[in-house]
This record gives sequence, C-alpha cells and structure tokens, in this order.
Amino acid sequence: MNNNQDDMKDLDGEINLNALVLQLWQGRNTILAATFFCGSIALVTSLAIRPTFTASASILPPQQQASGLSAALGSLGAMAGVATGGTLKNPNDLYVAMMKSQTVSDRLIKQFDLQARYEQEKLSSTRKTLEAAVMISSAKSGLIEINVDDHDPQFAANLANAYVVELKRLNQNLAVTDAAKRRVFFEKQLQDVKQSLAKAELGLEALQKKTGLVLPEGQVSIVLKTVAELKAKIAAKEVEIVAMRSFATDKNPDFVRAQDALDAMKQQLAQLDEKGGDGSLSVGAKSLPQDGLAYIRAVRDVKYNEALLELMAKQYELARVEEGRDSSMIQVLDVATSPDQKSKPKRSLIVVAGVMLGLMLGVLTVFARPYVAKLRAGQ
Repeated sequence: MNNNQDDMKDLDGEINLNALVLQLWQGRNTILAATFFCGSIALVTSLAIRPTFTASASILPPQQQASGLSAALGSLGAMAGVATGGTLKNPNDLYVAMMKSQTVSDRLIKQFDLQARYEQEKLSSTRKTLEAAVMISSAKSGLIEINVDDHDPQFAANLANAYVVELKRLNQNLAVTDAAKRRVFFEKQLQDVKQSLAKAELGLEALQKKTGLVLPEGQVSIVLKTVAELKAKIAAKEVEIVAMRSFATDKNPDFVRAQDALDAMKQQLAQLDEKGGDGSLSVGAKSLPQDGLAYIRAVRDVKYNEALLELMAKQYELARVEEGRDSSMIQVLDVATSPDQKSKPKRSLIVVAGVMLGLMLGVLTVFARPYVAKLRAGQ
C-alpha cells in the first residue's frame, strides 16, 4: 500500500493520475458500498417524509389613482390636500405587510385552531410556525401571491383563501386608501360642524328669548309704524289742548280728559321705546339697532354652519362611497384550490444528493486508507 502511495507522484512531484485511477479501481467495492448505503438511506428518508402540498392564491390590490371624488374636492382648496394626505408609493408592500401582521395571524390561528394543529403551547411559537408555512410576496407583475404549505391540500387552500378574506376585512376597518382617509377626515369635520351648529342655534334661541326678535324685518316695521302713529296722535292732542286753553279752564272736564289721554299716549310711547308696549311687541324702539345687529349676527352664524354642514355631509357621503368602491376593488385573480400534486419533498433530489454524498464518502475512504494504515504502522 505504501508503494502505491509513493507511485502516486512522479519524479517532478506532480500527482500521477494513473495511480489515482488505479487506487480508485482497487477501492471500487468500498465506493459502491458507500454509494448504495447512502442512497438507500436517502430513499428511505424521502419516502418517510410526509408530503407537503402548496396552495396558491393571487390578488390584484386596488391601484391608487385619481377619481371623481378628487375633482369634487378641488373646490375645497387646501382642505382637500389635508384630507387626501398623499398617495401610497407602493400599495402592494402595504397589503403584504397587512397580511403578515400579528392581527391577521392571531385571527387565523383562532379560526383554524392552529395552536393545536401545529402542536405548539405558546401563541408566539404558533405565529412563527405559521410564518414559516406561509409565503406572501409582491410579484413584479403587480399581483400579490399567497403560498401556503401544509400536509393537507384542502387545509392549505382554505388557509390561503382566508388570508384574502382577512385582508378585505382589515382594509375596510382601516384608513388605508385615499378615500378612507378622506372619509375619516370629513367624518371628524362633520361632527365638529354639527356641534358648532347646535351652539349657534342655542345662541339664536337665547337671543330671541332675551330680545323678543323672531322676524326682525316685520317687527321693526311694526314698531316704527306704531311709534310714528303714536307720536302723530300726541302732536295732535297737544295742539288740541293748546286750543282748549283759550276757552277752557284746567277744571274743565273735556280739558281734563284730553290731558289724561295725552298722558296715556306719552306713557305708551315711553313703553314702546323701552320694552315694546302692551305686550304685542316685545322689543323696544331704542334697542332695535343693537338687538337687530345681534340678531343678524346670530342668524348669520346659524346659516353659515348650516351651509358648512351641508357641504361636509356631501363630501362625507362621496368619500364613503369612494371608500366602499376602493375596498371592493381587491380582486381575487386566482382562488386557492386543493393541489393535486405535492410540492415537497423532492424525492429524486434527496436520492441524488444521498448518492452523491455516498460517492464522496467512498472516494474519501479509499484515499484515506493508505494514510490510516501508515499511521497505524508507525505506532
């Protein structure tokens, strides 16, 4: 054996290929035995491994693009920019992250009782096992692909389809799309405007109770007309009294009645100036400018908030409709079905790998024998 080892090198110290081939031929039985042994183990192992099936589903997420609502929002100016908040740069990555989120994982673990199926005691371990069994990726074509591995082909298909259902549910609950962001924005603005309108209406009601103004245009004309007529009557009565003084004394009954009538009209005029008279008019002439201005301002606030409420309500409804359209645009291109062929294990690759490993071990054994024998002889 030592002679063979020495013959492997020529006079120049280079490896002698003929000697190598000769040594391999002499150890052919060892190489064949190692190859057969490792190949047999690989074959048995591949047959013993439970087959794994891969179910695939693909979806087309909604694309972020301009819509009729964006044009409708143009009239709002800067408010539209605040409502939209910009578009998503890569919506596919967002939807992939949503399906990989803990929220979706926990729902599916509870729905399919994966903790018992994967024989895991902790929820965190179940999440890791589920993550290893599911591959969610964004393809260059723009589709999102969901691949689920499991020993049961029907279960793999059901789990893949469940991911699509959970994505739609999560997309409807979260403000992901531009329309959803607008809907949330206008919903908040709508609530604020409703509160402002309620305050303005209460303020107008309180002002009406305080001043008595309900229809200021009609009430002002009535008050002014009544005051003018009363002043004219007073002037006429004063002229009558002056005329009576020329022929009647202060004790004259007609003079006394005329004087009493004049005093009554002056008292009524004073009441009109202060409070509005006998109750038919509840606003005074002196307070008409101030109360009228306050009333106009209160009515203006109410009408302003009413107009703003109507605008916000329209925009909110548009955003809500647009959000529903965007949510429904998550289209399932390929529904996951029960695969009829296994994806793992690749038995041929396992057997080939086993044969190659056996061949390598056999060759190494043949080459290592002379060195091992030499070491033993030296001992």
